Amino acid sequence: MDNGNSAQAVALRFQDLRKEMDRYVIGHNTVKNGLMLGLLAREHIYIEGPPGMAKTMLAEIAAAASNLTFYLYQFHRDTRLAELVGDIVIEREHSGQDGTETIVQSIRKGGVLTAELCVLDDISRSPGEALNVLLRVLNERQFQTERIPLLTAIATSNPTADDYYNEPLDPANLDRFTIQIRSAGLIQENRWDEVRQVIDLYSSSQFSEEVRPEPILSRAIFDEAYGLLHQVQVPDLIKRGLVDLLSRFVNQFKLDPTNSLITDRSFLVKAVKILKARALLEGRMHVLPDDLSVLTFVTSFRVPEDLDRNMPTLIRETVQRIAE
Repeated sequence: MDNGNSAQAVALRFQDLRKEMDRYVIGHNTVKNGLMLGLLAREHIYIEGPPGMAKTMLAEIAAAASNLTFYLYQFHRDTRLAELVGDIVIEREHSGQDGTETIVQSIRKGGVLTAELCVLDDISRSPGEALNVLLRVLNERQFQTERIPLLTAIATSNPTADDYYNEPLDPANLDRFTIQIRSAGLIQENRWDEVRQVIDLYSSSQFSEEVRPEPILSRAIFDEAYGLLHQVQVPDLIKRGLVDLLSRFVNQFKLDPTNSLITDRSFLVKAVKILKARALLEGRMHVLPDDLSVLTFVTSFRVPEDLDRNMPTLIRETVQRIAE
C-alpha cells in the first residue's frame, strides 16, 4: 500500500472515532476537531469552558474510543503529586555486612506514568507544586530518567473567573498544550438546530444516558498514523502563508512577549505538525492552503482574545494573499 492509500485508510479510521463522538454528543465541532488533531499529532490538548459544555464527556469518549491505556484524574485544591504518578512506597533495606538499616522511598508507578492517554479534569484547580512537576512530565514524556508511554494528555478547565474558584494557568505552563480550545455551549453560539436535536434526543423514550464508546482505534493505528504524519509534505506556498501570518502578528498587531506568547516552538514546530495532521485526517499526504484554518487551535490563548476572535478572517486573508 502506498502512502496515499495509507493516508486514506488512516483518515477512515479516525472518521470512525469522530462518528463515535457524534453518537453521544451533538454539536461542539470545535472541540471534536481539536481532539482529533491533537490525538493524531500526539500533542497535548487544553479545553476551557463553563460547566455543562461536554468538555470532559468528549475527552472521555475520545479516550475510551481510542482504545489506549487510559487514566482520568479530577484535580482539587489538595492534589498531591503522588496521586498523579503512583503510590509512594517506603521500605527498610538492610546492609548484609553490618546490619545497618536504611529507609528508602520509591514510587510504585501508576496514573500518568503508565497511561498512553490521560484526561486531566479541572486542571486549573491544581496546586502549583504538583502542577509544575506534572506539566514538566507531560512536556518531556519522562519521569526522572525513565520514558513514559504517554501519547496525549487532554486537560479541561472552567474559565478562570472567581465564580469557578480556580486560577489561570501561567502562560508558560499553558503553552505546554499545543492544541488550545475555547468551548462554548450550543445556546451561547445560537446553534438552534443542534439545540432542537438535543431536546429531541433527551425527549425520546428510548434514550439512555449510559455512555459506552466502542473501542475504535488501537495503538498500532496511532503508530501508523504518526509515522505517516512525518512524511506529509508542506509546500512552499504553505510555508509562505505561515510566515505571512506571523509577520502580521509582529508588525501589524504589535504582538510581543508582553501581550502574547508567539514562540518558535509553538509556531514553527508545533503548528507545522498540526497542519500535517489536518491533511492526514483528510486522507492527504500534502498540506493545502485551507489547512491553515487549524492555526486557530494554536492561537487561542497565545494571542489577545480580540485577535483570536478575528483569526478566521486573518487566515482567509492569508490564503488569498499567497494565492495571488
